[in-house]
Parts: sequence; C-alpha cells; structure tokens
Amino acid sequence: MVHGRAPAILPSLLACDLANLAAESNRVCPSKDDYVHLDVMDGHFVPNLTWGAPVVKCLRPHSPAFFDVHLMVSKPEQWVQDMADAGAQMFTFHIEATTDAPALIKQIKAANMKCGIAVKPGTAVDTLFPYTADIDLALVMTVEPGFGGQKFMGDMMAKVEALRARCPELDIQVDGGIGPDNIDVVAKAGANWIVAGSSVFKAADPRNCMTLMKRSVEKHGNGKADADLTPLKE
Repeated sequence: MVHGRAPAILPSLLACDLANLAAESNRVCPSKDDYVHLDVMDGHFVPNLTWGAPVVKCLRPHSPAFFDVHLMVSKPEQWVQDMADAGAQMFTFHIEATTDAPALIKQIKAANMKCGIAVKPGTAVDTLFPYTADIDLALVMTVEPGFGGQKFMGDMMAKVEALRARCPELDIQVDGGIGPDNIDVVAKAGANWIVAGSSVFKAADPRNCMTLMKRSVEKHGNGKADADLTPLKE
C-alpha cells in the first residue's frame, strides 16, 4: 500500500551483545539519523525482565541515535517522566496496559516525547482508531511481546493494512520476527517503521541488512523506482 511516510529501520537492542550495549548500539546505529529500539519489560505485563530508565539514561550519552522506547509494562504512566529524563524520544505503551489512554497520551506529550500505542496480536486493531489523530506512531506486534527470536505472524498484516488505509499520514511500526526474507510483505502492507533484532545483529553486515529493508519500504511503501532507492554498499 503506497504512502508518503519515510522508512525507518530500528535495530532492537534486546538482540545485541548486552555486555557491550553502547558499542553494539553504535555498531549498527552510529548516526543521529539512525533509530534504536529499546524494549522495557516488567515481568508482569509480559513474562520477562529487561531494563528500565537507568539503563536508557546510561546509554544516552554514548549514542547519537533516536531512542524509540517500547514499554511492555503494566503501569506505563508511572514511567513517563523517568523515561523522558533518561533521554527517550518516543514512548510507546500498550493499549492493553492502560485504562485512560487519552490522559496518558497527554502526559507523554507534556514530557516532550513523541507518543506511540502498541497492540498485541490478540487485540483488535480498531481499539487504536479513537487515538490515531493524537499519536505519532501505531505499533502492530507481529509476535507475542516478551521475548525475542519468535516467528513472524503474517496474519497481522491485515491490521497494518487497515491502519494504513485509515491513517495515510501515520507512522506504522511492526515488531517481531522481521528481516530481509519477509520485509516485502510488511512493506506492501503499509508499515514504514521496521523493528528488527536478530536479523540485524546476526547479519554478516548489519548496515547492509538495514539498507535492504529500507529499500523494500521505499519501493513497496513509497512507490519509488529501483534507480531511486537508497544504494547498497559496494
């Protein structure tokens, strides 16, 4: 589905060598024009623990990239100011984790962050429709949130297609099991922010892997001709 939203490829740091977080982040995202994806899990909303604001704050001085923070937590409103102070630039919460989405959106915007809302695979996409005019990004999970390395759920593309048809100017993110082998399906559905973990960090050339996926969004999402796509490294 052709649209005008710019592509962004966001390596998920959950898939990197966590003993070398700053170096791994800069290995794949060395520029201020890059984006990194940070998964925050609380062991309650999802059955896993990762990191919180202190880790984000420690990483911030070492990375020039845009920090896209995805909160898989039960009470996201508790962490808005902490994440803002830590240097997060996009705060994405799960629609299933709040009882007052409009208030949370306002809280996030007041903290000078962009706002995203995510939906689990089992949640209907139309739960996002009342809020799309007020958010910067909608995240469609293509795996069950909580663990990396899961298999991509292709049937979630119907949600992406519904969002793109309704919201041509919204950034639509997908997260889970995405790499060069299935990026065309994702791009054709209308997603433009692509979270990729294992496929990037395990690639022989992570930057080339990211460029391959960006080219797919440019071609199938933005309608660009092959000659106009971001060039691959020689």
